[in-house]
Amino acid sequence: MSRIQPRTLKGFRDFPPSAMIPREWIIDTAKRVYRSYGFSPIDTPALELLEILTGKGSDETDKQMYRFEDPGGRMVGMRFDLTIPLARFVAKNIQTLGTPFKRYQIATVWRGENPQAGRYREFMQCDFDTIGTTSLSADIEMVLVINDLLSALDVGEFTISVNHRGVLNGLLEKLNLSEQSTAVLRTLDKLAKIGAERVSQELVDAVGTSAAQAEQLLQLSALEGDNEQVLAKAERLVAGSEIGELGVSQLRELIQATTATLAPSTEQRVRVAPSICRGLDYYTGIVVETTLNELEGIGSVASGGRYDNLAALYTNQQLPGVGASLGLDRLLAALEQLGRLQQVQTPAVVLIPYFAVDRRNDYLRLAAQLRAAGIGTEFYPEPKKLGKQLQYADKKGFRVALVVGESEFEAAECQVKELASGGSQTVALTDDAQAVIAEVQRLLADGR
Repeated sequence: MSRIQPRTLKGFRDFPPSAMIPREWIIDTAKRVYRSYGFSPIDTPALELLEILTGKGSDETDKQMYRFEDPGGRMVGMRFDLTIPLARFVAKNIQTLGTPFKRYQIATVWRGENPQAGRYREFMQCDFDTIGTTSLSADIEMVLVINDLLSALDVGEFTISVNHRGVLNGLLEKLNLSEQSTAVLRTLDKLAKIGAERVSQELVDAVGTSAAQAEQLLQLSALEGDNEQVLAKAERLVAGSEIGELGVSQLRELIQATTATLAPSTEQRVRVAPSICRGLDYYTGIVVETTLNELEGIGSVASGGRYDNLAALYTNQQLPGVGASLGLDRLLAALEQLGRLQQVQTPAVVLIPYFAVDRRNDYLRLAAQLRAAGIGTEFYPEPKKLGKQLQYADKKGFRVALVVGESEFEAAECQVKELASGGSQTVALTDDAQAVIAEVQRLLADGR
């Protein structure tokens, strides 16, 4: 029999325990933060009718979409993000959901783009959105959620860059470029990747702006200073445009609100950045991108914005929305590069070696007592030499081993061994194992 070579498709990955444990930690943290703001979980199908997905993101996402004919002869596509399925979901269910509707969804999406560092063809998004309100309070809350989430993930210092599509659209209006707004915004979105000179050339050659118009667009993107200085300069550039002036006003309100809400030591994380425009077509107001200060080159790890017209594709009811997404895979790549991920291959923290052959039931009872106290515990399944089992513990990343041989059972004692330091403490092994549990809890608390 010829054997099939075990391999994965380009841009797709397996996740061993050492990769899944930090992924699940990020997912669990995201769920906890989202829930703390009142966001409720939903899920949607991986496959949608093709007409639901096409023409909703950008020409690029349409090109990257996985699509095919299903067994029923229907043209279907695999979701490329979670926002378009959300728009379809709320249009279908809003009468029973009510507004405002706050949801989070953590699920896999697919894009057939060229794989590179931190970017894959199959990846997970951790979205949260508020549907059914145009209040700026929801936009402000989006920024606060991102701040709380990245703070909880202990990623180091980060910057939340905010802008408003109205500011960009206001300048386009003044430059008589409103009809080319989509092409202009997509080109400006490449600034961080290809630089101002190449963006300027593309604006002239591909979009059709004049050199003077391109210069003014890049002038807005290059504004520098503190938040108020940038806003004042932007205000002058869009003066006379109602939509532009509204954009500046809402940005100013957002900065005032986050300054009043965040701790003084963290309020400077939120920065007005006129170069941020987000390339997807559906954004209409505040837009956000978040970068790690120690690793800006990896790109935004959390981004989003307001999209007031998206659900209009599916319903006559006005369903404005605002939300953002944590880029799980990109964040993991960044944390790994920064050395911030624990190298463990087990979610349990305690190993109980098995080397007193006739004491299996006693070991099992001890393991159960630790689990009942909320301590993840693994019992080694075979009686082997202690050294071999401790090597296993080191390899898997356990933090504590409970060494109990026949002599310890006879003396009603247990050696609680901290594996990182090699130190151990002998404690009483009572029927309820309370002394053992207390010592393990102390070691785990000290090692946080």
